[in-house]
Amino acid sequence: MNYRLLGRTGLYVSELCFGAMTFGGEGIWKAIGTSGQTEADKLVGRCLEAGINFFDTADVYSHGASEQLLGKALGARRKDILLATKVRGRVGPGVNELGLSRGHILDSVHASLKRLGTDYIDLYQIHGFDAVTPLDETLRALDDLVRQGKVRYLGASNLAAWQLMKALGISEHRGLSRFESLQAYYSIAGRDLERELVPLMKDQQVGLMVWSPLAGGFLSGKYRRGQQGPEGSRRASFDFPPVDRERAYTVIEVMAGIAQQHQTSVARVALAWLLHQPHVTTIVIGAKTPEQLEDNLETPKLKLTSEQLTALNTASALPPEYPGWMVARQGEDRSPKPQS
Repeated sequence: MNYRLLGRTGLYVSELCFGAMTFGGEGIWKAIGTSGQTEADKLVGRCLEAGINFFDTADVYSHGASEQLLGKALGARRKDILLATKVRGRVGPGVNELGLSRGHILDSVHASLKRLGTDYIDLYQIHGFDAVTPLDETLRALDDLVRQGKVRYLGASNLAAWQLMKALGISEHRGLSRFESLQAYYSIAGRDLERELVPLMKDQQVGLMVWSPLAGGFLSGKYRRGQQGPEGSRRASFDFPPVDRERAYTVIEVMAGIAQQHQTSVARVALAWLLHQPHVTTIVIGAKTPEQLEDNLETPKLKLTSEQLTALNTASALPPEYPGWMVARQGEDRSPKPQS
């Protein structure tokens, strides 16, 4: 297993992070996974054997069951790993049992700590933007948790570029702990992140955690142009995240050829492409079966050639969009030049 620095911190995380969204299977999460404690124990144990030191979950996954199952699966080995969870989503019927208010954050962190069976959370992430709560209220509450030792680092998820930059600006201006990572959807079939967020993260040294790297299973190799997807698949009942299917089919065809050259799976090629992107810190992988996990764990060994990367980049390239095409045009004569 390889390890990469998380943003500008001194924290090394494995380039594969195990996501526990498949644990529990309650409510809408049943379509994603239904792993109970026995399955969770086996999957977590195999991840630890492979060198994964980073595990991610959220308080809303299966109404808290995911946190509970993950905490029990880690047990005494919790001290050897980095644990991440999230706050924002609805966790109860009350009018204030969601969002990023100080009250909800303080209630939620204590509930997460209890379910996870730990005294601290390594990376505490907001699960999205809260248009009702002022950002400074959210950031002050999170900073208090860092100062109290209940949380060690802060992260965000699913933010627009302006929202993330505003939060970073407030944190710097007020001397608060800042977001060191962004967990966002990114895949070879969905490269929208590259328009605004990737340049921001590079400039501000924010780490990137990728969720749904296989586009909700669409890049697993089970979906091909002109063919019906497998019955009982996740996308059959939970068609998410959105995918431009025609563009994705073209990418899958290119990946299938590369997979054949390497005698490997299409899914592994999709994950390997992400690991070849310099702005990616870690990929959050989820698995319902040991077989799926084993295939994902082999990804770091797959090295794509420059020709293969060019073919993949060309097939998956984003269409030009303003102001990107204008920025590129105007910047042609202002690129840095080596000094003589």
